[in-house]
Amino acid sequence: MSKTIKIILVDDEVLFRKGISFLLTREENIEVVFEASNGLELMEFLKSDNPKPDIIIMDLKMPLLNGIEATKIIRKDFPDIKIIALTSYDSKSFIANMVDVGAVSYLVKNTTPQELFATINEVAEKGFYYSDYVMNIIQKDIVSNKKSKCSFDTNFITSRELEVLQLICKQKSTIEIGEKLFISPRTVEGHRNNLLLKTESKNIAGLVVFAIQHELVSLGVI
Repeated sequence: MSKTIKIILVDDEVLFRKGISFLLTREENIEVVFEASNGLELMEFLKSDNPKPDIIIMDLKMPLLNGIEATKIIRKDFPDIKIIALTSYDSKSFIANMVDVGAVSYLVKNTTPQELFATINEVAEKGFYYSDYVMNIIQKDIVSNKKSKCSFDTNFITSRELEVLQLICKQKSTIEIGEKLFISPRTVEGHRNNLLLKTESKNIAGLVVFAIQHELVSLGVI
C-alpha cells in the first residue's frame, strides 16, 4: 500500500480551495491535513505541534503574507516540506521567482484535476516536477539574469554522479535511474545525497537549477 501524502492547501479564495480539497480527499493516497487562507495562518499551523505535511499547495497572491514570502520562510525553517505553486498567474517572472525561492512545481489554476493529481504524486516520489514549459523558463531566466556560475569548478562531480544528475533532470525516479544505470536504488540515493552536499542544494529542484546553471544538462536532453 502506498504511503499517504499529507497536504496543506493555502488559498484565500474559499470556494476554489474547498473545491480542490474535495477533489483531493477523494484520492485514496492523499490526505488534506489543513487549509489556510493566507501565509500567516499557514505559519501558525507549522510552528505549532501539529504533524507536518509532505506537500503544501500554495497560492501566490494572498493577504497578510503572500505565497512567495511564505515559501521563502518554509524553505529555510522546514526544508523537508515541498511547495507546489498553484496560481492564476502564468507569467514568466512569477514562475521564475517561485522557482528561485524554492517551489518544486508550478501549476496554473486552469490545470485539470488529473494534472494536479499527477503533479502531487510526481513531487511525492521524485521531489519535484517541472513541465517542459517551466523548464524552458528556468533556463531562460538563468541565462537572461546571468545566474550561471561558469567559473565554478564542476570537476568535483564524478562521471557517475553526472549520469545520475542528468537522469534526475529528465525527471526519472530513483528506481528508474537504478534500472537505467544498473545500480541499486540505495546507490542512486547515495549519489543523489552526494550531489546535494557537493552543490549545496537544499532539494532536488535545486539540483536541477544547478545543472542548468552550469550547463551540465542541455534543454534538449531534458
